[in-house]
Amino acid sequence: MDTFEAISTRRAIKKFDPNHKMTSEEVDSLMKLTILSPTSYNQQNWRFVTVTDQSIKEKIGVAARNQAQPVDGSLVILLCGNMSAWKDDPLRYWKNHPTEKQELVKASLEKKYADSPQNRRDEAIRSCGFAGQTIMLAARQMGLDSCPMVGFDYDEMAKIIELPDDHLIVLMIVVGKSLEPAKQRGGQLRLDEVVFKNKFN
Repeated sequence: MDTFEAISTRRAIKKFDPNHKMTSEEVDSLMKLTILSPTSYNQQNWRFVTVTDQSIKEKIGVAARNQAQPVDGSLVILLCGNMSAWKDDPLRYWKNHPTEKQELVKASLEKKYADSPQNRRDEAIRSCGFAGQTIMLAARQMGLDSCPMVGFDYDEMAKIIELPDDHLIVLMIVVGKSLEPAKQRGGQLRLDEVVFKNKFN
């Protein structure tokens, strides 16, 4: 499967095969690809909680308003933003570059995020968005299906995964094997309704 096919065949699956299990090697392979997703200043401010334990998946299912996907899917991934990443030993984000570059990035991170909780939150959401698409396309390439989800009780989910205080849950993605094909797409808008050349008309 090539990238174009992965994009065109990726769908939000609602019914997963509860008997399909991913191996730990498959999960690791998926996450190794995921952490290649871009982040501003390479601060890698996403954090991922991967859940395969059935008892925890069932608790997540309850927090997700009793939707079946987390319970039946092979893997549940909670995508969270670490809003302290900008100051968490930032020189390591550019460890393969000269000290001058590392110090420049450190100063830039401090300037943008130190006094702006909004910037930290926005960046966490952006970073997790990039990572989420990577997860879904990589899963498709692996012959798997996925479902991005935001319909859950965030406070309850935070308790289940023991979310640190300086982290934010952005979304959840379930990965597994579909039990049945996805329904027909709801309907895409025309390209000229959403794409504007050079500026808004």
